[in-house]
Amino acid sequence: MTSMKKTSWSNLLKRAFFMIIGALIYTVGLDLFLVPNSIIDGGVVGISLMAAELTGISFSIFVVLLNLPFLYIGLKVNGKDFTISTLFSIVWMAIFSSLAHYFEPVTTNPFLGAIFGGIILGIGVGLIIRNGGCLDGSEIVAIIFDKRTTFSVGEIVMAMNLVILGAAGFVYTWDSAMYSLVAYFIAYKMIDITITGLEESKGVAIITDAANSEKIADALNAELNRGVTILYGEGGYLKQPKHMLYSVVTRLEITRLKNTVYEVDPTAFITIQDVHDVFGGRFDKGGH
Repeated sequence: MTSMKKTSWSNLLKRAFFMIIGALIYTVGLDLFLVPNSIIDGGVVGISLMAAELTGISFSIFVVLLNLPFLYIGLKVNGKDFTISTLFSIVWMAIFSSLAHYFEPVTTNPFLGAIFGGIILGIGVGLIIRNGGCLDGSEIVAIIFDKRTTFSVGEIVMAMNLVILGAAGFVYTWDSAMYSLVAYFIAYKMIDITITGLEESKGVAIITDAANSEKIADALNAELNRGVTILYGEGGYLKQPKHMLYSVVTRLEITRLKNTVYEVDPTAFITIQDVHDVFGGRFDKGGH
């Protein structure tokens, strides 16, 4: 038990460290590349930047306050761990952003700012998502609409961001809006590169001892509300009974799934694969 607690705390500190690093990298891309060139990011961050431009109130205040309603919704949709991780990342991003004005912009060329800012932004966001959080409440809204419409989370996020980034033309200039779109698409691809194989859905196979399979299935059902299929087999080396559990989850649930499985069986073997299309079952719209 003591060993498991040490592992849990070690994993928590590791995640926290990488989320802080991710928030720092994101802030560098935003405040030292994009903002000096009147280029914005999408989602709540983009709305906060435009609100700060129009009112003169600090961006850091807006980005925390505007995310709070989405975090409250996310608490019910994605659970406490994801919500706390997201709030943690947003607060650190706000702190770093409030300190960024002490540093000179890396470039005042909008073309270079859009390209390199987008790359750096994507790396920062990717690190945070990879460790169980996110930086923007718009993705939480997208997950809710995903359950009630035929559109995917990625499609909904993109549609919202196209509207938000388009609005930058009215607050700044139309050149700024177009550069913002360029930065957004670059960042979007960099997230995929940073998080290997990041897709909307993931197929997960869990190989465990026969004694633990039902416990893991019950835990996944309780924590993630996911259906699990149990396949019966045998270890190829020791010839002992083994069970393989298969389930499909969203990318944001991967960290919670791994934590849930390893709380029951720290020696479980987990493989994760991309799933491009999911039909029927408990993963259907409204079923998760």
